[in-house]
Amino acid sequence: MFRTLINKLTRPDAPPAGPRIPRPLSPVCVIGDVHGRADLLESMLERIGAEPEAEHCRVITVGDMVDRGPDSARVLQTLQSAQHAYPEQMICLLGNHERMMLDFLIDPNAHTLRWLKVGGAATLRSFGIAPPETLELNAEQLDALRMQLANAIGPDLLNWVDTRPLIWSEADLAVTHAGADPFHPIERQNPDALLWGHPRFGTASRRDGIWVAHGHWVVAEPFVDHGRIAIDTGAYKSGRLSAAWFDRNGLKFLTIRG
Repeated sequence: MFRTLINKLTRPDAPPAGPRIPRPLSPVCVIGDVHGRADLLESMLERIGAEPEAEHCRVITVGDMVDRGPDSARVLQTLQSAQHAYPEQMICLLGNHERMMLDFLIDPNAHTLRWLKVGGAATLRSFGIAPPETLELNAEQLDALRMQLANAIGPDLLNWVDTRPLIWSEADLAVTHAGADPFHPIERQNPDALLWGHPRFGTASRRDGIWVAHGHWVVAEPFVDHGRIAIDTGAYKSGRLSAAWFDRNGLKFLTIRG
């Protein structure tokens, strides 16, 4: 009996001591950073659909839909269609890579052009646009590239991306892209902390009992640690897209490999 108990307490996926992991009555599934891997996203949605309680599940993507991987355009179109078809069940959050893309479209300049260096070039290709051979572009060239991308995305999809929320929360579970400041209420977070992470996130536990599921920080395997659930397994590079499934029984991780 004691050996069984010890095995349960020491297995790698055992929840840490502390507040109980959220157990929503209606399942919640949080999908990590997709980064242009439309193939893995579609397989993950099929995997979620195979769950017995899939019909009642809320599906949340943590942002970073675009960049780095080859099919950002298809990822955005897939998620927009899913969210429009199931507005109460499909929630797509904004990530820092969408924010960088939007900032470039609002004001293309030497600062916002850095987006191309961190994956934006792959997004351009996915929309049928050849990335510039040099980043030394003048104002006219920048504006032409901005208009080319805006036209390729189209006003409907662009407005959809621009209106993505930064956070979703219910009871003792919150979902953000990059985490949250543990010393501030979840409803009073600085947008930069939600998009880019906060220095205190991961080093201090929240005192309100809220668990934060997030992406942004690439990890070898999804994990649970003192009120945080990390699920970005670097899909664009590793070929593994992970998700966290919460229901009345607790938490389990789903992983798709491609």
